Amino acid sequence: MGLFLSTTFHPSTKTNCQNNESFPIFERMKLDQQIERIARFEHLELLANQIVEGFISGMHKSPFHGFSAEFAEHKTYNPGESTKHLDWKLFAKTDRLYTKRYEEETNLRCHLILDNSSSMHYPKLRNQQPFFESKIGFSVLAAAVLMNLLKKQRDAVGLSVYSDKYEYYAPEKGSDRHHRMILHQLEGLISSDNTTKTTDTVTYLHQIAENLHRRSMVILFTDMFQNEDNDKIFKALQHLKHNKHKVVVFHVYDPKTELDFDFDAAPRKFIDIETGETVQLFAENSQDAYQKIMSTYFKTIEATCLQYQIKYIPVAIDETFEKIMTAYLVEKQKFA
Repeated sequence: MGLFLSTTFHPSTKTNCQNNESFPIFERMKLDQQIERIARFEHLELLANQIVEGFISGMHKSPFHGFSAEFAEHKTYNPGESTKHLDWKLFAKTDRLYTKRYEEETNLRCHLILDNSSSMHYPKLRNQQPFFESKIGFSVLAAAVLMNLLKKQRDAVGLSVYSDKYEYYAPEKGSDRHHRMILHQLEGLISSDNTTKTTDTVTYLHQIAENLHRRSMVILFTDMFQNEDNDKIFKALQHLKHNKHKVVVFHVYDPKTELDFDFDAAPRKFIDIETGETVQLFAENSQDAYQKIMSTYFKTIEATCLQYQIKYIPVAIDETFEKIMTAYLVEKQKFA
């Protein structure tokens, strides 16, 4: 299956700092850039938390038993014990110190994998357009949302990012510091310009599989566009299942252009944003044939994942994140 052909060519842009700028101005530029990055990072974390809180508030009659991080009971605080779980609200009412005794921790280990190839940075966003309306932005926010759920349940999370190289790896841990480190890495994917990165899914899924030593839930966000043979792709996905790992594939796509091939009647030049290959055509003349090919392709992926006992979930970037959170909780229950 070839890569989807973008309607717009997105050349990479580089800005070089000139040495004739004064040192104070240069330092101010660096400071402004840091502030901007921090603001985006906090926005990602805040947005993910808002999405999760909204989802949880709608789970009044949830079937997901054990999801809540609420404590099971109180016990009297003994001097010398950790004060981490002291219930200060109860202290204000009773003038006695109690600690929250939590239910047994789930100890789930979850490894998130993000495809960061150039095709994932489609569609090209306009100024002021929300970052999560591209495939990579949607995947980044979805990953942050799942991290928020994992944190609430005191589970460990790790991250791998690949494109034409293995860009990043962090093992599964549960600390706040580790959580923020991964969020920072995800934030960097939003602003990165990957217009020249191809996809080497097979090589790096095999490498990621070798890094997963303890039983984990493995969640992959990808658009499934690559030049590799499909059999090789699914053998790499099957490798992720070794050591009894649970594998979930979120197939991320733009429904209007990548699935429906919905463009106007004007002649267009389509450019592969990974290889630079071009083709000129009237979209409406090819729309029916394109839709049939894509429908067959999606069904083939779904059937093959079912054969390999891999959970396959196609998700459009204009959908809400409820589908992703619900799928995660369902698969977690099966995995536990």
